[in-house]
Amino acid sequence: MRAMDQLLDKIRDYLPQERAELVERALDYAVRVHDGQSRRSGGPYIEHPVSAAKYLADLSLDAPTIAAALLHDVVEDCDVTVDDLRREFGDDVASLVDGVTKLTKLDSLASDDRDVHRPANDRQAESLRKMLVAMAEDIRVVLIKLADRLHNMQTLGALGPDRREAIAQETLDIYAPLAHRLGMGEVKWQLEDLAFRYLQPNQYRAISKLLSSKRQEREAYVRQVTEVLKRELVRANFNAEVTGRPKHIYS
Repeated sequence: MRAMDQLLDKIRDYLPQERAELVERALDYAVRVHDGQSRRSGGPYIEHPVSAAKYLADLSLDAPTIAAALLHDVVEDCDVTVDDLRREFGDDVASLVDGVTKLTKLDSLASDDRDVHRPANDRQAESLRKMLVAMAEDIRVVLIKLADRLHNMQTLGALGPDRREAIAQETLDIYAPLAHRLGMGEVKWQLEDLAFRYLQPNQYRAISKLLSSKRQEREAYVRQVTEVLKRELVRANFNAEVTGRPKHIYS
């Protein structure tokens, strides 16, 4: 699988050999215990944890985090216990997987407790965000959960309409703001755009088409204004850096 090769190439670029070997062992273990399992999209299940792990490797996170991302569903979906993982990979990886498993259970409870067709109000969303962070004694648990949600959103089309809408709304209410608070701007905008795509598909398509046709113009405009601001700041004796970017679809 190309994604596996990309993951291994990435972690070998920045992790020392003994740390990279932990990830390699976790990958072999995940492939073995998920063997024969498929996602609703029809693809092999292992694609999901590998994709989640790759997102985190792109952020150059540590080896236990990448290993736990590869193993984050094995306790829930396979004949594997946290103690099994502790014996195989140590306390750090086992604790991270246990934390993600608990957050997944909280996810399910929260979804069951509210009307999935109505957006959670600010108080509900804030409470759940606090619970997510409070339950995650290690912030790496939350990072794994965000990577898990990002790949789930990218493959959401395999679910039925009601379930897609419920998950998209939860993502917009909870996970995108959580990514923002953690400084994960790219994850935030990807989650927002994906949620918007399923919650308001007509508006999403209209804006997407408009932005696509005007992208070069927008990028040129941002460059032009950036240069003007730089010149004026220099003229006013301000030492400053000016950057700009086109907005994403949801924003």
